[in-house]
Amino acid sequence: MFTNPLLLIAGILTIGAVFVVAPILIDVYRQYRYRKVITCPESHGLAEVSLNTGLAALGAAVGRPVIRVESCSLWPKREGCDEKCVRENWPAL
Repeated sequence: MFTNPLLLIAGILTIGAVFVVAPILIDVYRQYRYRKVITCPESHGLAEVSLNTGLAALGAAVGRPVIRVESCSLWPKREGCDEKCVRENWPAL
């Protein structure tokens, strides 16, 4: 029998992290890990874009994924754009 309730709480949290949070992190990482060639909504040219998968996965673990561009072939010339391409080309969870 457990004599220390903190051990029981730590065990429950560990099991929750392994069986609930880890699958969410893995699923979101797999969904957003690939680079895509898309049409830029601002310049109407082709751009190769990759997303910040770590940020998206951590955001999904606590609610909604935070989807941000990590790199774009049109940068540094167009760096700081409003990233409309993300909403148009990657589905939300």
